[in-house]
Amino acid sequence: MNYHVERSSLGGAISVTPSKSHTMRAILLASMLPGASLIRRPLPSPDTEAMLAACAALGARFERRGDALVLTGAGERLAVPSQVIDVGNSGQALRFCAAMAARLPLYSVFTGDESIRSLRPMQPLLDALTCLGALAVSSRNNGRAPVIIRGPVRCGRARLEGRDSQPVSAMLMLAAFLPGTTVLEVDNPGELPWVDLTLRWLDRLGVSHSSQGHSLYTVSGPARIANMDYTVPGDWSSAAFPLAAALITNSALTLENMDIHDSQGDKAVLDLWERMGARFTADPTAGTLTVHPHPGLRGAVLDVNPVIDALPILAVTACFARGPTVLTGAAIARSKESDRISAIAGELAKMGADIEEREDGLLVRPSLLRGAVVHSRRDHRVAMALAVAGLSCGRTVVEDTACVAKSFPGFAAAMRGVGAAVRESGS
Repeated sequence: MNYHVERSSLGGAISVTPSKSHTMRAILLASMLPGASLIRRPLPSPDTEAMLAACAALGARFERRGDALVLTGAGERLAVPSQVIDVGNSGQALRFCAAMAARLPLYSVFTGDESIRSLRPMQPLLDALTCLGALAVSSRNNGRAPVIIRGPVRCGRARLEGRDSQPVSAMLMLAAFLPGTTVLEVDNPGELPWVDLTLRWLDRLGVSHSSQGHSLYTVSGPARIANMDYTVPGDWSSAAFPLAAALITNSALTLENMDIHDSQGDKAVLDLWERMGARFTADPTAGTLTVHPHPGLRGAVLDVNPVIDALPILAVTACFARGPTVLTGAAIARSKESDRISAIAGELAKMGADIEEREDGLLVRPSLLRGAVVHSRRDHRVAMALAVAGLSCGRTVVEDTACVAKSFPGFAAAMRGVGAAVRESGS
């Protein structure tokens, strides 16, 4: 699948896809509870399917009711998987389900696609599970999947590297189902808003917890609820792409299904763009966010670690700023679906961007982009960022875009609905 993009002007309203981060946590946690939970508007995504399959392998049952899921959790009947669990391209399914499998007294094996096996570090999670008494090893002894897990873990004290937030979140959610108190020490904590989002889920479970900054957590389980009824809000990570499209085409655009008070970390991208001169208006009652035409963006020095998934699209908007923009704090972006620092720098350079790769980020100077043939690097956020860039200059082909279904199914159609000239082709 390829995108063919032409210069465009946008207007109207676009409904943002449901949150991937909330969908994945809701499925995992409902699968661990003893009762039947209702999850409304989960993200329809390959990652969602991977999480459902992994949780089913651990003993949960689910059925679809329209755009909702009814999940009957495994509770104390957590099952030993009968075969290797393949999470596809989902880092959350890998980390979160591997942690939960450590409650079992027999072996579980997790693997994934080439990106999962080569780019996604597992050693921090394996180290933390080992601290609590599990056997947790990389089968190839390289700190990555495939991984072998055997418990059962017990409450206690664990320590782990925290630059990637997913192992930290995995351990916090595991601790929520252990009877007693677990203490987590986190070195080099990063991607902090995503850990905060996980803590809000512990609140929803009725789990007592406390923290000292983001370096020490105390969690007292087990969860106090039997089931949940939850509606997934719009995804702030996905919202960044239509917002950026409006910014670089100097268009007015309204996003629907947005909760400005939600705990998702990537809504902080609004603050970064406002520092660059963007203007937004939120209507919490209507659940809308409007981006307005502006006199011009300006360069800035931006710490993107709290909004790490927005790195590719921030790099695109930085091309249109008056003055250089420095994106820092992004080293962990090299271990996502692609090495996002290298990927977005290399592909934007094909479009004429004056962009310089740094160890922990990017230096982007004002650039007059031109249409080009670019590649997604099989990374959904890189693919959408490049499509947005093409709206400013036209005649752009983004190759290998099937990966976009991971977080924003129907992205091209949604963008066409607000005036974007984005056409899809099979090759």
